[in-house]
Amino acid sequence: MENEMTFVVQSLIDLVNTIALKGDFIKSHKKECAALSRRVKLLVPLFEELRESRQRIPQTVLPCFYALEDALQSANKLLQMCHSGSKLYLVLERQAVAEQFQKVTDYLSQTLDALPYAKLDISDEVREQVELLHNQLTRAKGRVDSHELQLYTDLVSVLRDKDNEPAGVAALQRLAQKLELKTSGAIRQENRALQEMMLEKENQLDGCESDMNFPELFSVCRKLTSILPAEDGEDSDTPELDRVNIAAGVFTPKPGPTKHDEVRVGSGPEKRALYGNETNAGEKAGHPAIPDDFKCPISLEMMKDPVIVATGQTYERSCIQKWLESGHRSCPKTGVLLPHEGLTPNYVLRSVIAQWCETHGLEVPKKPGSKPKPVKTPEYSAGERATVDHLLRKLTSSQPDMQRAAAGELRLLAKRNVENRICIADAGAIPLLVGLLSTQDLKTQEHSVTALLNLSINDNNKGAIVNAGAINPIVEVLKTGSKEARENAAATLFSLSVVDENKISIGNSGAIPALVDLLKTGTSRGKKDAATALFNLSIYQGNKARAVRAGVVAPLLELLEDANAGMVDEALAILAILATHQEGRVAIGQASAIPVLVDLIHSGSSRNKENAAAVLLALMVTDAANIEKARELGAYAALTDLASNGTTRAKRKATQLLEHMRKQEGQKICPAALPLKIMVQQVLQAAPLKDSLKFGPVNQSLPD
Repeated sequence: MENEMTFVVQSLIDLVNTIALKGDFIKSHKKECAALSRRVKLLVPLFEELRESRQRIPQTVLPCFYALEDALQSANKLLQMCHSGSKLYLVLERQAVAEQFQKVTDYLSQTLDALPYAKLDISDEVREQVELLHNQLTRAKGRVDSHELQLYTDLVSVLRDKDNEPAGVAALQRLAQKLELKTSGAIRQENRALQEMMLEKENQLDGCESDMNFPELFSVCRKLTSILPAEDGEDSDTPELDRVNIAAGVFTPKPGPTKHDEVRVGSGPEKRALYGNETNAGEKAGHPAIPDDFKCPISLEMMKDPVIVATGQTYERSCIQKWLESGHRSCPKTGVLLPHEGLTPNYVLRSVIAQWCETHGLEVPKKPGSKPKPVKTPEYSAGERATVDHLLRKLTSSQPDMQRAAAGELRLLAKRNVENRICIADAGAIPLLVGLLSTQDLKTQEHSVTALLNLSINDNNKGAIVNAGAINPIVEVLKTGSKEARENAAATLFSLSVVDENKISIGNSGAIPALVDLLKTGTSRGKKDAATALFNLSIYQGNKARAVRAGVVAPLLELLEDANAGMVDEALAILAILATHQEGRVAIGQASAIPVLVDLIHSGSSRNKENAAAVLLALMVTDAANIEKARELGAYAALTDLASNGTTRAKRKATQLLEHMRKQEGQKICPAALPLKIMVQQVLQAAPLKDSLKFGPVNQSLPD
């Protein structure tokens, strides 16, 4: 039952995230779509608290969540229709679509009303937010949108115009402009969408005659084609034609000089490595301007396969791989040394890029083939395999001394080169080493966990280690092993957590409290291993609350204040990621972090100033009292400088912080003082009264 509830809550979170993405890339009924998407996103805190709750949810509550899931599915389906459906159909059926929005809104309101809040382990803040959402849904009523009404009027006019009257042509041109049906490619896409909706309606009617005249809408598509500029001629070579061809998927770039082998790098945060042409071909061809967030910072071209590196920056996979293969070990954009070379797919950004392309009638960039270019697999010799087999026989011996010696030799072999790591895994050593993690011999345990750490450097071995059931035994070593074994266990968990699904498994295993303990009590090396593991695990939302509850904030602040520890970068990066969670913001605020954050904004590195500003902004948004604290500590001057001279992200955060400060400063005037000031001014302006009282000259202007 508990697993079923967990599955339902996670399904609801995924569904809300899907709806949130659609809300920003809608083709029709934009106001209704934006309102529905915005309201649905307000449910995220509810679902996240339920996922993190330790209280068992009664079985009687489950049907309520299934009903809520069904309502959200209805919302998702409606938004998808407005996103990818025929524009002409949606305009003509605007009243029916508006009624569907009202039905979905009412359905969501009913399902929220049925939730038994008293039986749910949620905070008062979240409950108030859900109740506010429920009230919004209850009061929501459809309103006539003048923009949609004008589109409908124009479309009806075009449908009725049989003789190409001037009024009909003018209406057609307005439709083409407002619905962005101004190119051959866009019209072809509309035609396909219209065909799909016609087939869908026919299937729903199951052979009955439809009251919807699709042929007339197809005729509108033909009319739209007839008013296109004369750009499709064989001799045409205009940017607009290139755009049409790209939309149709048949564009082939003209041959020209390329610099595929050239890597040019500047210095500092402005560094760039250019693979291929410097100017994006799509923008040359007259496409809509590609948002900067969609471009790889290296190639400056729209990303097809975006991946995230250890610093949190996103790059095109092929570009960052070339960068790393060239021997670089730093982040190209920030210049920060990469603690590891793992690449995490940015699925959300890839989906957003695809939807943007569809919205603008462009071909969706296709991810490079899943088959990588042939790479010669490192080969090991028969002699090396024989050596490993011999060690494995010793590893299965009943003699502790022999096991210890074999585990130690495998540890060294796995450290030496990639061929050995492949050979040891192929020979079947991983399950045996995992088994030895539970031995009472601390040295054998240390050798085994370190051997697994060395083997995990090979990406293919990560899955084998997890599948062998290694996570829980590694966590046990982290808790009870020798000093070196604990450090290497933390490093192993970090290596395995590079794979996204492993972040969840490791978080569920109880590893985070043990890592926090190592962060408090470990050696300098142990603290660094614990910090890198905690950072990587906290990328997953569910692990942020676990880290906060394990008490991670206090030792992180101690590391921020101890420059000699050499871990300011790591500690601040973890705090920045925890500050994106409500529990994290509360814990950081209660730990009196503002003074050290302000100091870092004054004198830290560029990266530290950026992260300190991000944490401080999160604290100000959570509690307005923090604004005055920061001001008293001299944050205003430092933020003003950062807003002018910081990194792009730092400038944005600093500007937001300054706006909060100015807003609070404007509210400092006591509301009760304003009427008094006005009253005194009015008295002073009463000339007869002034003359009769003979008070002498009076300054009638009060100081503001």
